[in-house]
Amino acid sequence: MEFIVVQFLTGLASAASLFLVASGLSIIFGVTRIVNFAHGAFYMLGAYVAYTLTERFEGFFGFWGGIVAAALVVAAVGALLEIVLLRRIYRAPELFQLLATFGVTLMVQDLVVMIWGPEDLVGPRAPGLRGAVDILGLAVPTYDLFLIVLGPLVLGGLWILFHRTRWGVLVRAATQDRDMVAALGVNQTWLFTSVFALGIFLAGLGGALQIPRNAVTHLMDLSIIVEVFVVVVIGGLGSVLGAFIAAVLVSELNAFGILIFPKISIVLVFLVMACVLIVRPWGLLGRPEGPARQPAGLSIRPWQPMSQNQRLVMLAVVVAAGFAPFVTGDYALTVLAEIAVFALFAASLHFLMTVGGLASFGHAAYFGLGAYGAAFATTMFGMPMIGSLLLGPLLGVAGAILFGWFCVRLSGVYFAMLTLAFAQIAWSVAFQWVEVTGGDNGILGVWPASWAASPAAFYWLALAVSVAGIVALRVLVFSPFGYALRATRDSALRSEAIGIDRSRVQWAAFVIAGTFAGIAGALFAFLKGSVFPDNLAIPMSVDGLVMVLLGGIETVSGAVVGAIVYKALAIWLVSQTDLSKLVLGAIIVLLVVAFPKGIVGFAEDLLARRRAKADDGGAAARTTPAKAPAKAPAATSGSGAAPIAAPKMEAAR
Repeated sequence: MEFIVVQFLTGLASAASLFLVASGLSIIFGVTRIVNFAHGAFYMLGAYVAYTLTERFEGFFGFWGGIVAAALVVAAVGALLEIVLLRRIYRAPELFQLLATFGVTLMVQDLVVMIWGPEDLVGPRAPGLRGAVDILGLAVPTYDLFLIVLGPLVLGGLWILFHRTRWGVLVRAATQDRDMVAALGVNQTWLFTSVFALGIFLAGLGGALQIPRNAVTHLMDLSIIVEVFVVVVIGGLGSVLGAFIAAVLVSELNAFGILIFPKISIVLVFLVMACVLIVRPWGLLGRPEGPARQPAGLSIRPWQPMSQNQRLVMLAVVVAAGFAPFVTGDYALTVLAEIAVFALFAASLHFLMTVGGLASFGHAAYFGLGAYGAAFATTMFGMPMIGSLLLGPLLGVAGAILFGWFCVRLSGVYFAMLTLAFAQIAWSVAFQWVEVTGGDNGILGVWPASWAASPAAFYWLALAVSVAGIVALRVLVFSPFGYALRATRDSALRSEAIGIDRSRVQWAAFVIAGTFAGIAGALFAFLKGSVFPDNLAIPMSVDGLVMVLLGGIETVSGAVVGAIVYKALAIWLVSQTDLSKLVLGAIIVLLVVAFPKGIVGFAEDLLARRRAKADDGGAAARTTPAKAPAKAPAATSGSGAAPIAAPKMEAAR
């Protein structure tokens, strides 16, 4: 009993810090609708700044003043980010803001290493809270008890702020209907900035308060952001009280899960998240998501199949790519094969997001399951490479069938979060089921057959499979099924009114996307010769999102260009500089600002404007009424010759 009580108190202490970070993210999303992927980076930045300040200024006031000052510094940085970057792309599709914050995350990861170094940093103990309190014969750190008290105090302070101040009333109103708030004359620009600064302040404060408990590392942003997303989704997006309840629930599950369910301790939290979303899709205390509004100024041109000339150009590009083995070396061919694999992976996610309107944050699950399926077929059952490539993706198909059945019952950000939960469940199983998957040691020895062992042969195989898959997905876009899927995307009510079964059509699209992702994963397993749980992890899903968004979410096949640009940049930068994340993140941010509709979307807009300008010029020339020819003045020679007639311009026209 004594141990259970102490473990419970430890969970409550962890919940306080988790609540601070999660409440900030929930507030930001509730008002601005930004899925702030950089929230964990600000949490990490708060810890690093607090470490520097508390090391420089000693004593009681030096420590606690440093904690508060660190949170304020991080909040100022967050406000500057909102003003300089996010304010420019509020009218872009909402997922582009996620892409921008992902770029910021990459930059911060390298910046903290540049400033503070790669080593773990251990901060000082909190003055006045360095001892322990004896509870039922066991010592409980005094600092943990302080955090347990701090959590409810912050919750109460936020409640007063949102319910007893005019600013708080405006924030709550914007959470429910920000368009109406704007119509009432409220300056949304500064409201968004202040809300973003408050959310970042809470994240920085949560990170600063961790330095007496945990070491400060440059990887702590990724470790916290997943749990924060889980807490926010379970509690309900935009609900501070829901975030507090969910933080306690998640922290206690982490505290006791390792004791009661050691085999599934990692997956336990995501199972709870999935169950909550299935039973109550908007979280414990959240509100049902309102109908999505198309951002002002956003126009989507009708899609059209490729013309004959465009098909010939694409065929020429593929043929030219097929000649790569004759002009490049083995390393370049391996890189090109990897790009081809990820082009198919990105195209499968693009089909789900663009044609189906379903943004998945966990698409790597089917990529990784396809890789594990091919590895199992090769290593366990001794199947040849062709058989493994045919049967391996079926594991990804099975995962898409099972997970998709639950996911398509949700929409919007809750659909995205449920896909994330299922992906983390798949990753947790792969990580903890060591007897079958090898755990973090992975499965080795997944080598291609002799006929595909050379870099050139495998490149041709990867190119052929990827091109076939991309073409098949494009054909589906313009098939009757593709039109039905687009109808469910554009208006669920109208599509159901004309007899389209929305759930069934979206489920089929989910399975199709998972199938092609599984095929890409099987190819990737043979390319690398091994499979690891990282193939199903969140970073892989984020890579897929980045590729789709870089290419253009309003295009038919923009993800292919996005995959080529992103993977080529990532691989090249790693070989050129130690600050590859900083440079890549900066490039992503610049691309988001310069091309808010993606690279292909920008190119299509440019061509459309030129075509429209040319058409307008031609139409103007055709419709300009002819002017009556002016009479030429009677020109006579000095000898009284007949007048010279004006030229017949009308006949010339």
